[in-house]
Amino acid sequence: MGLKQNLHNLKEKYRGTKMEQSFNALHTFLYLPNMTTHSGGHVRDAADLKRVMNTVIMAMVPCLLFGMFNTGYQHYLAVNGVAEFLTLDNLIMGASKVLPLVIVSYGVGLGIEFIFATVKKHEVEEGYLVSGMLVPLIVPVDVPLWMLAVAVAFGVIIGKELFGGTGMNILNPALTIRAFLFFNWAGWMSGDKVWVHGAVDKVMSSNGVDAISGETILGKLASNSEPVYSTWDMFMGFIPGSVGETSVALILFGAAFLIFTGIGSARIMLSAVVGAVVMGLIFNGLVDADVIAEGTKFYGLMSFPFWQHLLVGGLAFGIVFMATDPVSAAQTNKGKIIYGFLIGFLSILIRVFNPAYPEGVMMAILLMNVFAPTIDHYVVEGNVKRRAKRLKLKTA
Repeated sequence: MGLKQNLHNLKEKYRGTKMEQSFNALHTFLYLPNMTTHSGGHVRDAADLKRVMNTVIMAMVPCLLFGMFNTGYQHYLAVNGVAEFLTLDNLIMGASKVLPLVIVSYGVGLGIEFIFATVKKHEVEEGYLVSGMLVPLIVPVDVPLWMLAVAVAFGVIIGKELFGGTGMNILNPALTIRAFLFFNWAGWMSGDKVWVHGAVDKVMSSNGVDAISGETILGKLASNSEPVYSTWDMFMGFIPGSVGETSVALILFGAAFLIFTGIGSARIMLSAVVGAVVMGLIFNGLVDADVIAEGTKFYGLMSFPFWQHLLVGGLAFGIVFMATDPVSAAQTNKGKIIYGFLIGFLSILIRVFNPAYPEGVMMAILLMNVFAPTIDHYVVEGNVKRRAKRLKLKTA
């Protein structure tokens, strides 16, 4: 009671000052807000937006921890040719590279949120709590911190605050940040060097060849090279890639947790998987029918087994944690199915037909974010027409 009373006294002290909104944000992070609805229809629920965001963060924590171990593992594997996964060296190496990304993401993003709340005199919005964790997980481990800071500032100001803040943005903020990074500094976001710590520095061995190479499976397939990783490695995540996107096993755990808590949309996740499988089957069928000659620039990714597309790149992570964003996704039940299917379908289509950037989930989700309101509009219009038709038949 003493702590709560002291916090209450501080809240009264800051009431009406420029620090009121900032203090309220910190206060409600620890305690439920003592606000109740006195009039109008409402739903009684123990959760608020901050608790929902924290639940999503909890679902991503296993991916974050795995990403730290994998960062060290991939580095030492590339340098020494052999490495064990669960070692203290891997964790220390990974934490030293990943935690600064998290700190910069939250520091810049929440700092801007607090500034806008103070200037505009409204409550600090909680939307960036999830985006702040997403951003470090979807970028290469060696991306310069100043680039990340600039991209986060762009994503929060232009991608969210410009549209009115949390709940008003039309694009997923984390993907907006990644797109800004990709289109401004493509050399740090793609290629065969950026996915393993140290590879981008082009460390040279005594014979003049690169000592560290971090090409992803998709990069090898795009150049018609055979992938060197087993299905088990791809599923568990012992492969190069963005910090938190490699382990499909932990992503599935996060998906189950979000569905169980009622936060993630199972319709979007399952329909996106179906869309990806359908597109993968179409490409596999074209190869089997000898429509595409072996050795063409599309052949490697087209012949890749359709189900393995779900195990590599950012597809699984994007489907679970970003396609399901309740603000930028479709809202109607049928719309969610259409929206999710097209994300999976377009992700594989872009992945195969763009060998220079063999990953399509970012573009697919951003594109469908734009079309989500249109999808919902036609779903609602279709429902209205069907009900009007049924009413007309009953009254005839």
